[in-house]
Amino acid sequence: MDRFPFPDDLIDAQRDWHATYRALAALRPRHAAELRRRLLLLSVRIHWHPWWSTPAGWSPAARVELRRMTAGERRTDAA
Repeated sequence: MDRFPFPDDLIDAQRDWHATYRALAALRPRHAAELRRRLLLLSVRIHWHPWWSTPAGWSPAARVELRRMTAGERRTDAA
């Protein structure tokens, strides 16, 4: 059972944020300006998502849990 019922679009945005951050953190990333703009756009989309206004989204633990559950998928596309 999930403690926080995150909507799919919020999970996808956080996954994309992690992937974009990893791409930007690479040594001499290609298209760095585009990656920075994408990271900023995703950050805004995540921060202002309407789900955070629901009772389940009020908890700071919800933000931590979203990052934890999506960051665990790192390096699946790097191999």
